[in-house]
Amino acid sequence: MQDGTDMKNTPAIKPSVAIIGAGPAGLIAAETLAAAGIKVTLYDRMPSAGRKLLMAGRGGLNLTHSEDFAAFAVRYGSAAPWLQPLLEAFPPSSLVAWAQGLGQDTFIGSSGRIFPRSLKASPLLRAWLGRLAGLGVTLAPRHDWGGWTTDGRLTFRTEDGEVAIAADATILALGGASWPRLGSNGAWVDILSSRGVDIAPLRPANCGFDVAWSDIFDDRFAGTPLKNIAVTCDGRTARGEALVTSYGIEGGVIYAIGAAAREAIDRDGKAVLEIDLRPDMSRASIADRLHKAPRGQSTANLLRKTLSLPPVAINLLREAHGIDLPTAPGALASLIKSSPITLTAAQPIDRAISTAGGVSLAALDEALMLRDIPGVFVAGEMLDWEAPTGGYLLQACFATGIAAAHGVLRRLGR
Repeated sequence: MQDGTDMKNTPAIKPSVAIIGAGPAGLIAAETLAAAGIKVTLYDRMPSAGRKLLMAGRGGLNLTHSEDFAAFAVRYGSAAPWLQPLLEAFPPSSLVAWAQGLGQDTFIGSSGRIFPRSLKASPLLRAWLGRLAGLGVTLAPRHDWGGWTTDGRLTFRTEDGEVAIAADATILALGGASWPRLGSNGAWVDILSSRGVDIAPLRPANCGFDVAWSDIFDDRFAGTPLKNIAVTCDGRTARGEALVTSYGIEGGVIYAIGAAAREAIDRDGKAVLEIDLRPDMSRASIADRLHKAPRGQSTANLLRKTLSLPPVAINLLREAHGIDLPTAPGALASLIKSSPITLTAAQPIDRAISTAGGVSLAALDEALMLRDIPGVFVAGEMLDWEAPTGGYLLQACFATGIAAAHGVLRRLGR
């Protein structure tokens, strides 16, 4: 007996995927899945999406970097071997093309970093959210994830009370624990740990470090940049700019050696940062210039006129080597090429730009699905990787978000 239903005309039921976290990784995963015909709901505990992305836009929104891909991949340190295939699947050129598809042309800055021409995140985010709406993605703000019910449904705390939601697959893209007021508070660590998921402790990354400056140096130079310097810490060297702060030192060049500094502090209780104040000059050429300079000048005038060292650099020499600097050209040149300062601690994680640590590679399969919780995938800064600023953070968030979405599609037979 037939019930009269025409099975050919019965619409197919779309699989339902829940994505938790409306940052870059979650948003790009939602776009990837919705474009493949999946019903996607994007949950976030904040009132609106992309809040950390908007914060990044205050600095111009550094999307990615234009350097050679082999050098690019190395920036991810110990995570580079497993991240590289994901980055190859969605490289910087793909991220640029994606942004252009949203009407956001890009340009390459003098440092090789790539930015939208608007130098803002808001136009890109508006266009992106418009695209997601057109693809049928549902955004559910003010949903604070609390784990799972005993029958496997996702639980959320909302303004109307706790709700439980079933999904065919889930992508977790909740971020690390930096800038918690923007949404990523690290509360997921306890939830996943209770389910047996191996998680490397969350640590501050791309952060400043404490230095015990003298009162005079602190009062005079806090807030002053140190430009065109090279720094070395525990065998790792980087060039760029730093900023003297009241608590110590921060800035791009510090972030680049931050992992090495953090490890040295863990091991030895401190890290020694060697600063080269004139990295474009050899010790011999500096000594030669000092030797040929007119006699009778004060040390400060000698360094300012002969080597164009600004007051902050000259006084940093005295912080590192004492008030009475040597007058012999060779000895003074050696100090300029290597001024050690002691880093005693990293700034707290809630003041860091990003987070190190997270869900370990061993806890995941090749599709970024949790081995202990089938059907649950992880993307973005929740994963155990770190990278310096310069476009590397966003690039990996996009690449892992897309990889997790592809893992979901394969699991759903799409």
